[in-house]
Amino acid sequence: MSPQLPGRSPRFPRFPLLSLRLPQSRNGQIALALAVVYLVWGSTYLAVHVALGSFPPLLMSGLRNLFAGIGLFIFAARRKPVWPGAIEIRNAGLVGTMLVGLSSGMLAYGMRTVGTGTAAVMVATVPLFATVIAAVAGRKIGRSEWFAVGLGLVGIAILSHGDNAPGSAGGSLAILCGALFWAGGAHLAGRLKLPSDLFLSTSLQIGLGGAMSTMVAWVSGERMLEIHFLPMLAFVYLMLIGTMSAYVAYGFLIRHTSPIIASSCMYVNPVVAVALGALLLGEPVTHSTVIATVVILASVGLSFWLDYRKKGRA
Repeated sequence: MSPQLPGRSPRFPRFPLLSLRLPQSRNGQIALALAVVYLVWGSTYLAVHVALGSFPPLLMSGLRNLFAGIGLFIFAARRKPVWPGAIEIRNAGLVGTMLVGLSSGMLAYGMRTVGTGTAAVMVATVPLFATVIAAVAGRKIGRSEWFAVGLGLVGIAILSHGDNAPGSAGGSLAILCGALFWAGGAHLAGRLKLPSDLFLSTSLQIGLGGAMSTMVAWVSGERMLEIHFLPMLAFVYLMLIGTMSAYVAYGFLIRHTSPIIASSCMYVNPVVAVALGALLLGEPVTHSTVIATVVILASVGLSFWLDYRKKGRA
């Protein structure tokens, strides 16, 4: 599913905020990228909930991604990459509009009335949307792949069983639309010609998508609320870690793994969100939560095995 890139595919790059020694093997790089998107994006639901204490939803989503995009662009420019052409910039803007402007914006909008755990459960429908979009696009989907997706959805259903968190039909619909936009953006990212430098490509995607969200938020009348320390801290976390680090890792996965592997984070993120709720907010961990965790991780494991077997036959 990798886009058409000139020359060799880029190695997993060093992230500007960290000086850790990164894995040298491709499997190690993929494992690190998966760990980042699993853990970091699982924590962003809590961070968004806290940040909404000082930020309106669309403005928060837009500014978070706009600033992160600018920061990554400055870093990418210092590395003297191969500069993209007009078509590649256009494609990056299109993908960013789907992944950031529409998906993240709709999620933040929906979370005004939908709880963090419920939102994470709804976003876990992304792999289902991704499989359906791939099937519509002409990719042959085997029964085993459908079974893996279905198994993950069963786990999500168990996880959400008995959740009486307040919400609204409009908020739930917004989050589900955000999941659909994310799946569509990931599909386009795997097929359109994007800038060859991973940092530059990611910076253009989140920066342009964030700029769109910010403009829509400003035109619609959103303005900053009272500024408090914890919401600002959550916003900085979302910008530096939830966006800059995680989007680079996700962009690497899109280029070097299958759609079902890249989107498997949507199954694991709700588990992380529930665990953080139990540890930090004192939310009870029920038997249903434990069973759902086992089922969800089993679906991810099956997805990995099916992807490995398919590559072995290629």
